[in-house]
Amino acid sequence: MSLPEWRVKLNQKKLKSLEELFKTPKPVIGMVHLLPLPGSPGYDFYGMDKIIDAALKDAETLLEGGVDGLIVENMWDLPYFVGRNVPPEEMTAQAVAAREIVKTADVPVGINVVHNGGRVCLAIAVAAGAQFIRVCLLTGAQVWDTGEFDHGCAAELLRVRKQLGAEHIKIFADVQKKHAVMFPGIDLATHIEWTKFYLADALIVSGKMTGKAPDISKVKEAKKYAGETPLLLGSGATKENIKDFFKAGIDGVIVGTYLKKGGVAENQVDLNRVKEFVAEVKKVRE
Repeated sequence: MSLPEWRVKLNQKKLKSLEELFKTPKPVIGMVHLLPLPGSPGYDFYGMDKIIDAALKDAETLLEGGVDGLIVENMWDLPYFVGRNVPPEEMTAQAVAAREIVKTADVPVGINVVHNGGRVCLAIAVAAGAQFIRVCLLTGAQVWDTGEFDHGCAAELLRVRKQLGAEHIKIFADVQKKHAVMFPGIDLATHIEWTKFYLADALIVSGKMTGKAPDISKVKEAKKYAGETPLLLGSGATKENIKDFFKAGIDGVIVGTYLKKGGVAENQVDLNRVKEFVAEVKKVRE
């Protein structure tokens, strides 16, 4: 039985595949981790020029190494605020830096705001001209490592996206996100079902913490329930394990820690590591 017209139009707004956005199968999305932003404990009053210069350098290195997309993230604004509690001095600084990267990058650029800055993330993406956002908790409920109990933001996020004329900005949503524990009873299958129902363009599966890979069995299970919705690996990818994760069913990868000098997340991006990682992914594509 055919669907009514309103539902068909709603479904048409979702990505059909990652290749539709990134113009290549099995895309590699590199992380641009911004220096601590104004207001965060790590910020040492060095000003926006230093933040932008460091971000542009990492983005340039990632692009030279062959990545297919970028995500600009406030990785070092720790301890993290949650959701709409992200302070304006941090979100505006992230938007300014992200805009500079969007202007220079020839690949799709996304935005992530830790932890779960759904509406904040969308606002930054609109201001910066980004093409997608990573939403840490689109549906369900969980407790973050900072102690806050949090819940999904789908109802507000999708309405605001429509009101802003920003439905071209795609939503990549985590399922059973790292740095968090899901509310009892919300298993992976349930969380994926809910997240797909609320129009996520792609799903992201990750390990327990930044730089930690999920079990292969978790990835296989996620792929089983994801169905036609694209699935990305969101943490712990290395040149040694990436082939196994593609065999397990992922459609793309978001990678940050491994691409840094010495594999240390706080360091700048290492060109050789980027090239080596991308070379392994190209082998899988071929």
